[in-house]
Amino acid sequence: MKRRLKDRNSEGILFVLPALIYMIFMIGYPLIYNIILSFKNLDVKTFKGNTAIFVGLDNYKAILADEVFRKAFGNTVQYTVFCLLIQFTIGFIFALFFSKKFPLAGPIRGLLLVAYMMPMSVTALLGRNMFGVTEGVINDILLNLGMIQKPIEWLISSKTAIWSVIIANSWVGIPFNMLLLTTGLSNIPQDVYESASIDGANGIQKFFYMTLPLLKSSMLSVLMLGLIYTFKVFDLVYIMTSGGPVNSTEMLATYSYKLSFGQYKFSMGSASSVILFLCLFVVGIGYLRLTMNEEAN
Repeated sequence: MKRRLKDRNSEGILFVLPALIYMIFMIGYPLIYNIILSFKNLDVKTFKGNTAIFVGLDNYKAILADEVFRKAFGNTVQYTVFCLLIQFTIGFIFALFFSKKFPLAGPIRGLLLVAYMMPMSVTALLGRNMFGVTEGVINDILLNLGMIQKPIEWLISSKTAIWSVIIANSWVGIPFNMLLLTTGLSNIPQDVYESASIDGANGIQKFFYMTLPLLKSSMLSVLMLGLIYTFKVFDLVYIMTSGGPVNSTEMLATYSYKLSFGQYKFSMGSASSVILFLCLFVVGIGYLRLTMNEEAN
């Protein structure tokens, strides 16, 4: 038996080995190199000739003291929180609606998934055109309905730009949340609801005492995945606003990109990306712990 188990373990290692090698070279090496780079003073002056030296935590101190970084961090948190609230709430409502059997439920749900299937760059270009001042569809609809008297400067004003990218990202995230939550709802046995109906439970009681508890693991997965995907946003914001106006939509990812490839402060850009990585790493560890506790219970 020990020999058989050892053989099975050896076979399992052989199957996992290609993926492990790929992860080490394509993800592990760049990550470690980026962390090492964040402790150096690599920029335009020190790039040629390999004269960069270790400066310890100086890059992190400069980043944390930078007002733009603090603004980018606050924007990222605001963007993530409101995107999760909007897309999870509407996605959950859609999931409850489409979990019911009625004609055309499948085709309509498939049409809603088109927004999620589109590349993010295409969605960003679409959002930039829709929120335009003169040619934007949003302003045109609001003007025709008499809800506004003059076009709103969605992407030009620092007060509305952040909400424009939040709405654009929520449009993509709603089908994603709906799809995962619909799958979770379909895994709930119908016998449970039938037994509750026999016992005299109404729809509200079924929802709060049966649907929500049985859907807890799916909801947790959706929220954590949405948090990770939303917190590291780059392409949507960079194409729609490039972090402007006046840094009102600057995110941690766009800030790190501009430091590295706009100002050529490679080490400071690496330090900013390491801070972004640490935030997501803490979230990932928390998600794993919650998942393990759920499985243990």
